[in-house]
Amino acid sequence: MTADVEQTVELTVHVPESVRAQLDALAEATDRTRQYHALEALRQYIMSEAWIVARVQEGIADAEAGRFAAPERIAAVLDRYVVPDVRLGSI
Repeated sequence: MTADVEQTVELTVHVPESVRAQLDALAEATDRTRQYHALEALRQYIMSEAWIVARVQEGIADAEAGRFAAPERIAAVLDRYVVPDVRLGSI
């Protein structure tokens, strides 16, 4: 059985010299090509950004449908992450 190999196309990207140097060092250290690491980085970035966009679109759809979190739930989440306002005089 033969594996299907996706056709590739050339993509030119201008990067700072420091980024290219880092990519070259990584390629040498891992015995992989610069192209391999650049492609892996692009794949991971695209996957991450696509996930974020999908979650935002779901949130927008929920909001447009009138589905919102209850105020108590919002307050509970904020309480976990918001640092209380500490005034120097109260220390």
